[in-house]
Amino acid sequence: MYINFWYPIVRSEDLGYDRPEKARVLGCDLVAFRDREGVAHVLSDTCTHRGASLGGAWSAGDAPRIVNGCLVCPYHGWEFGGDGECKNIPSIGYGNKVPARAKVDSYPVQEKYGIVFAFLGDEPEESRPPLLELEEYGQEGWVANEVLILEVPYYYERSIENGLDPAHNEFVHPTHGHSAINRDTYKVRDYETEDHRQGWGFWFMHLFDSPPLPQKGSATSPDAETPWGDSKTVRSDVYAGGGTYGPNIMPTYINLAEGKMFRQYFFEQPVDTGTTRIFFLNMRNFLLDPKHNGPIHARNKVIAQQDIDILSTMNPKRTPLSATKEVLTPSDTAIVAYRSWLEKFDDMGWRIDWKDFQARNGEEAAFAIPSPGRRTSGNWVLEEIPCIKSREDRKKIEKAA
Repeated sequence: MYINFWYPIVRSEDLGYDRPEKARVLGCDLVAFRDREGVAHVLSDTCTHRGASLGGAWSAGDAPRIVNGCLVCPYHGWEFGGDGECKNIPSIGYGNKVPARAKVDSYPVQEKYGIVFAFLGDEPEESRPPLLELEEYGQEGWVANEVLILEVPYYYERSIENGLDPAHNEFVHPTHGHSAINRDTYKVRDYETEDHRQGWGFWFMHLFDSPPLPQKGSATSPDAETPWGDSKTVRSDVYAGGGTYGPNIMPTYINLAEGKMFRQYFFEQPVDTGTTRIFFLNMRNFLLDPKHNGPIHARNKVIAQQDIDILSTMNPKRTPLSATKEVLTPSDTAIVAYRSWLEKFDDMGWRIDWKDFQARNGEEAAFAIPSPGRRTSGNWVLEEIPCIKSREDRKKIEKAA
């Protein structure tokens, strides 16, 4: 897992104006809330007074959790602004000067695509990876489904690699219509990857041999009234592909037929090494009537569950560091490209030292993901989450283990 990238925290619709929402990302507890103007903020969730959860249980009945745009700690009522600084400490009197160390990490936030994103790291704005721009979002001729959240019991890298894999559809997703393969002719076509036009990742497209589109009234049509195509449509070629942007964002493009396209974006929230929350945004430029949203969502949930059933049994849980621990083939070109980008992030010093973090977090120390504020000021109470300086250092650590 890596610091210094944009991560989904909560759906916009789930973050109200009257109470905070907790999230655990990269193993660290965070809290999101809205100020008086409705602007979303994301803070480290551990109060620097006595370690209470800022977004934790509140026993004061209907007392407000957010006062004058500040998040109120439920333990002693300390009030933290969106900038992470404590504004009031009741025990010393409201309005009196608070200690300089009474602050928590506050992270840059962008609210786009129906999701509240936070930049979890201390990289300066001029050099940090930007949030991925979705060119189709909000454009005429495109419709977006409500963001679907899937909580899955496996490591996020396994999830990303599954989405990149062009060789699993015929075996994992029979509802795609790919359940029958010709053993005499079947083969995954070779393909190449190229760097993403927005940087920080790669991209590929792949030609699938596909059966005809499900027709009106068929079991795999999204509903009984509306077919994917029409009676004259015979689908022999489907272009589909994807790639990655940073370690945790995966775009997928599916070109079903002329003028019929899906654009899918998976914004993954690594909770820890055994849990991932996927914020799934599906867009399309056909079947624009909102009545199709429900059936399309239902179909996507079926497909997702098929992946979950397989990935929940993966061993080891995390992707191997060495390629010698797996037998890879040309169909795994995208997986190799993804891992190559992770190596680049390793050498930037952004990979979390999970072993050290797990050993000490919550026992002898409380950790926070470093925020940009740590570049400009000192006197921080919580310890920065430990990171590994390079891939070579990671190899040494894992070899020693």
